[in-house]
Amino acid sequence: MFVSTDLNCVLVSYSLINADFCCAGCLIAYGALLGKVSPVQLMVVTLFGITLFAVEEYIILSLLHCRDAGGSMVIHAFGGYYGLAISWVLYRPKLHQSSRLNGSVYHSDMFAMIGTLFLWMYWPSFNSAITDHGDGQHRAAINTYLALASSVLTTVAISSMSKKKGKLDMVHIQNATLAGGVAMGTSAEFMITPYGSLIVGFACGIISTFGYLFVTPFFEKYLKLQDTCGVHNLHALPGMLGGFIGAIVAASASEAVYSKEGLINTFDFEGKFANRTVGTQGGYQAAGTCVSIAFGIVGGACVGLVLRLPIWGDPADDNCFDDEVYWEVPEEEESIHPILEYNNHMVHKHQDISESNFSVEQS
Repeated sequence: MFVSTDLNCVLVSYSLINADFCCAGCLIAYGALLGKVSPVQLMVVTLFGITLFAVEEYIILSLLHCRDAGGSMVIHAFGGYYGLAISWVLYRPKLHQSSRLNGSVYHSDMFAMIGTLFLWMYWPSFNSAITDHGDGQHRAAINTYLALASSVLTTVAISSMSKKKGKLDMVHIQNATLAGGVAMGTSAEFMITPYGSLIVGFACGIISTFGYLFVTPFFEKYLKLQDTCGVHNLHALPGMLGGFIGAIVAASASEAVYSKEGLINTFDFEGKFANRTVGTQGGYQAAGTCVSIAFGIVGGACVGLVLRLPIWGDPADDNCFDDEVYWEVPEEEESIHPILEYNNHMVHKHQDISESNFSVEQS
């Protein structure tokens, strides 16, 4: 805690962490909208998202007294379904006109992979940041680490098996490897046991990878839902799963496992919640998960209707996924080094690459 008597300002570390959590929820929602909305629309998404986050967090953590240290419910489930609902309302039937730009390039994937590595390393800290110091914080870090490790192994196996030549897909490795940490957000500080954490990571690795392979295309084709970054597979679904896993683990808690003092500290059974049983706590945990999903879907649908108004300067269908519409970008060079063009697995924009020495050798 930092106190400034001159400015009469008290800055608590918990508030700063909570502000980061709030930002994370909005950033997750961005993942379903990137490339299809204007910066002004993103600002509107953020303003409404922060308000909705504050309300649903108060309901879940204060009124229902749920435990959600890593934000499976409050952050991931809410942020994921909030962005998906907005994307569904803003469906673009002619988005295929700019599909050539909806992809990545080799060097972009490499930088994104660096981000994945940092997230993977610090996710245990993320899930244990606001837990009680001592046993709860240690359990949160260890359980998260085990779930992450399990999801990595599962993702690599599923990704390799899904390709004819056994190669790995960068999208799977960048995203599904983190799904275990997302699902462990609620139950990280509980006595879920090491093998329980491994099972959660294993299940989330399968669910998330299959989501990128099958669910995202299904959503776009049949549900008219265009999920740019696949937030349903990494955040929404694992977050919902993590919330219900937390409910099950909470309902099965006992003094024999936690001790009486440990049970009180873990679930904060004090004050007006002193007489709450673990079974009741499990029910409230499940209710909290439903609240986060409801706030995300209903709130996102309402915000989507606001964003449909023709005043926000959203890009045309053939200009989606193009940074040049809103940003100053350097002019493209007339020629690109053959190796860089070969590494571009998004789209071969430059037809004259066939004249390069590399292409001649390949032919």
